[in-house]
Amino acid sequence: MNITIVGLGLIGGSLAIDLRARKFGSEFWGVDSNEHHASKAQELGLVDKIVDLEHLNKADLVILAIPVDQARNLLPKILQNINSQAVVVDMGSTKQGICQIADQLPNRDQYVASHPISGTENVGPEAAIANLFRGNVTIICDQEKCRKYALELIRKMYKTLGMKVIYMDPKDHDLHIAYVSHLSHISSFTLGLTVLEIEKNEKNIFNMAGSGFASTVRLAKSSADMWVPIFEQNASNLSKALQTYIDNLIHFKKLIDHLDKTAMFRIIHQSNEIRRVLDGIELKEKANNGS
Repeated sequence: MNITIVGLGLIGGSLAIDLRARKFGSEFWGVDSNEHHASKAQELGLVDKIVDLEHLNKADLVILAIPVDQARNLLPKILQNINSQAVVVDMGSTKQGICQIADQLPNRDQYVASHPISGTENVGPEAAIANLFRGNVTIICDQEKCRKYALELIRKMYKTLGMKVIYMDPKDHDLHIAYVSHLSHISSFTLGLTVLEIEKNEKNIFNMAGSGFASTVRLAKSSADMWVPIFEQNASNLSKALQTYIDNLIHFKKLIDHLDKTAMFRIIHQSNEIRRVLDGIELKEKANNGS
């Protein structure tokens, strides 16, 4: 099986590493508009050959691992260039917009809309790592619109990667992912910016930043090229999430200004409930996996 990966950064490169190691696919081709990324991916052995979009008719599986704005722009051309038996899957973290575009295309059933919830803050083919996806969840949207063979191939791919597949409506996906993923990135970007504005002495940041700050601000190292299009495409949901977040921040500031320790204790105890939720999910996952 020929797998052609469009976008040879962290996600595309990591997919190539794991799929090749697990013998899911016999030939890996790559497409990337960044010439450095393309040559580096081939140098690292992530792909066997660099091609352009006109060669997609040779592919059995086309994986779109590019920013969400590029994926939306390229999907019509890609579906037009593939052969009648090929499958296209995207990795984007917004789904409603691209699914709406796909619905207008004649070979919609050859496309599977997916979002593997995996990644790091690093970018480029050098950031690709083995087992990036293992143990994580991937979301497939509008599965009823996919050709049976296409859906089964993508399910098999994610199973090969060690992922759990769940199914969601594209609109619901974008709503929920705004709260549990996109908002955390905005929070991290804002925290990083705030510290840089207030603490002018970079040495102090280095010397005094503990593990809590490092883990909270880690996402601030993420790529603007990837995240600005995500924020644009999920703007409505993100705006609502941000307003709730801002309201809570303002409320917390008022409690600090008034030294209201009782209310601060109450809010922190309320927020501690997230531990129960996350621990419960983890225990349920272990039980489902028989461990």
